[in-house]
Amino acid sequence: MREPYSTEPITKMDEVFPQHTNAYNTLFGGKLLSIMDTAAGMVASKFAHREFVTISIDALKFKRPAFQGDLIETIAKVVHTSTHTAGIHVVARRLNRSEWEREEICVGFFFMVAIDSQMRPIPIPQFTPSTDEEQALWDRAQDARNAMKKSES
Repeated sequence: MREPYSTEPITKMDEVFPQHTNAYNTLFGGKLLSIMDTAAGMVASKFAHREFVTISIDALKFKRPAFQGDLIETIAKVVHTSTHTAGIHVVARRLNRSEWEREEICVGFFFMVAIDSQMRPIPIPQFTPSTDEEQALWDRAQDARNAMKKSES
C-alpha cells in the first residue's frame, strides 16, 4: 500500500444561519454533527484518495453552544488507521464576528471506512504517528475503536 497522499488537516468554515438554530438561537447539535462528519469525510479522502463512509462516531463532547451569526471552524485530521478504516480527530470552534476569537465547542473521533463502487471495504494507506501528540491521539482513537468493537460483541 502506498504512503498517504496527505497527512495535513483540513479546515472547513460554516456560518450559523437562522434555519440551523433552535428556539434558543443556538446551533442544533445534529447540524454541528453533520458539519463535523463532512470535514471527517473530506480529510479521509484527502489522506487516501478513496471514497469513505462513516461507520462510527465516538467520544463526541458538546462543550459550548454556537449562536446564530457565529462562524464554525472545523479542523479534521487523520490520527489513526487500520486496514480499511481511518480514525479522524475533529475539533469544532465557534468564532464570534465581533471579537473573532475561537472557542472550542465540540470535539470527537469519527471512524470512516474506504469503499469501492460496490460499497465493499478497500485498503487504505497507513498513518504512522511521528510526534508524542500524534501518538497520544492514536492511542485515544485506538481505545475508542476497541470500545466500539467490544460493544459489538
